[in-house]
Amino acid sequence: MNRTKSGKLKWTIVSLFFITVGGVLFLGNWSAFGGTVSGERLKRAQTSPHFHDGKFVNTLPHPPLVSGDVWGYFTEQFFGNQTRVPPSAIPLSAIPLSAIRPDTTQTKPLPGLRAIWFGHSSVYLEIDGIRLLVDPVFSGYASPFDGIGPKRFHPPPIAITDLPKIDAVTISHDHYDHLDMRTVQYLSSQGTQFFVPLGVGSHLDEWEVPDRQITELDWWESTEIKGLTIVCTPAQHYSSRGIFDYKETLWSSWSVIGPKHQVFYSGDTGFSNHFQHIGARLGPFDLSLIKIGQYGPGASWIYSHMDPEHAIEAHLAVRARRMLPVSWGTFNIAFHDWDEPIKRAVKAAHEKNVELVTPRVGEMVIAGKSFNSYRWWEEVR
Repeated sequence: MNRTKSGKLKWTIVSLFFITVGGVLFLGNWSAFGGTVSGERLKRAQTSPHFHDGKFVNTLPHPPLVSGDVWGYFTEQFFGNQTRVPPSAIPLSAIPLSAIRPDTTQTKPLPGLRAIWFGHSSVYLEIDGIRLLVDPVFSGYASPFDGIGPKRFHPPPIAITDLPKIDAVTISHDHYDHLDMRTVQYLSSQGTQFFVPLGVGSHLDEWEVPDRQITELDWWESTEIKGLTIVCTPAQHYSSRGIFDYKETLWSSWSVIGPKHQVFYSGDTGFSNHFQHIGARLGPFDLSLIKIGQYGPGASWIYSHMDPEHAIEAHLAVRARRMLPVSWGTFNIAFHDWDEPIKRAVKAAHEKNVELVTPRVGEMVIAGKSFNSYRWWEEVR
């Protein structure tokens, strides 16, 4: 090799090294990626029965990832023929402020149980006089960067600044379509209390949420807020927000138990016997919020993202009276038609005699009152 070629190779290697190091340093200091589990938080994680060999684990072992699965992901990503983005606008139901603000002083909401789907897995709940948000995401992208990544199909049905005082937020895990930095920062400034699985508080710390507003729980641990009991319940999933933090934080479902009403939220999860355990210990529930979308090909994917048929089985296992399907219709992050999850869920619910409510984004569902579900997605053409 002559001196000129040797010099070019050397500078190429040096350039790649600095680009790589620079990229890692840049991403490591990008606040949207969140924090690192360390110190007392790490010590607590290490005492969890679900923490082994430096990471959190599911109760059931993960099936091995086979070459066919990897090839399937690749071909579906680049050559799949699904309609993953709605061909026209998704209908929104405008939320009148009077519906969630009974008076100008923004005092307690009306009694009972009311739910509004904000899209994907974000749900607004009023349960026995307490306002709660489940996995709220108001940003335009499920990504650490503006303008890059999965973009919302529709705007939120209400501006975050128009929300009344939110008492509590539950977060199921740290993926970007469930934990949104800007949403967390705004709600934190309003004094909202955050309930998260072990380790997830490290991200909230990075975003300057006060310690007094963060409660971290392991599976089956519970706490109370204003007479409401919030239970961190199991899920079968995984976590990661950056490059080197795979399974560094825990994931969960949530059971919210009020004096008169109870709600179960599945989080992202595969189907397993944890639903039966939750139903036996905490059920019955008035309402279940259960994921039906974001599944894909191969045993590895379905292990952590159950399909619509399993979602109906999960609803039955937790012993809920009515099911509101979530985790669909907002982001393109899986290899299926955008409306396939709801079509399959409706069919499975009919076969199992499950009361499935299918509100438009922004439409309110009230416990104890009939709901006129109709197939609005069929009008999106």
